[in-house]
Amino acid sequence: MDEQARWQRFEQLAPRLIGELRRYLARRTDPATAEDVLSETLLVCWRRLDELPDPPTAWAYAVARNCLANAERAARRRGRLFARLSVVDPPRPITPPEPADPELGRALARLRPLDAEVLRLWGWEDLGPTEIAEVLQISVNAANLRLHRARQRLRDELGKPAGASGHIQATEGSVQ
Repeated sequence: MDEQARWQRFEQLAPRLIGELRRYLARRTDPATAEDVLSETLLVCWRRLDELPDPPTAWAYAVARNCLANAERAARRRGRLFARLSVVDPPRPITPPEPADPELGRALARLRPLDAEVLRLWGWEDLGPTEIAEVLQISVNAANLRLHRARQRLRDELGKPAGASGHIQATEGSVQ
């Protein structure tokens, strides 16, 4: 069979096989592994296209089952390797960098997580509103607005005395 005929046959078979194999794998493993195994299965089907019976579904299920078994074995091997490596060279805890100014670090910690993230992307990663929008998957206008508001909230936090909660503490008999 020439290359053009092989390609045409695969284009006819693949759409039906993809749906059936995706459902088959989704019932047996997590989504990411299912997609990886589906890709591997389709590659085997392409390579062995001349051996595919008619109908090819059961044969493709067998290939998918074998590819899934290989993926599961590989995951177990990686898990065992990681366990051995973590004994020999334990992973170091990842701590976020501390700002040079401890007061700034405390003020950032008091902000909402999204405000702090916008400010870190802007200040530490040196990203502009367009890049911030891409990272956060929002519009550029929304990124500009969030950055403006986060900077204002940070200014407000930095202007508070240490330990201030933002509430006015009234004492009995005092006039505010």
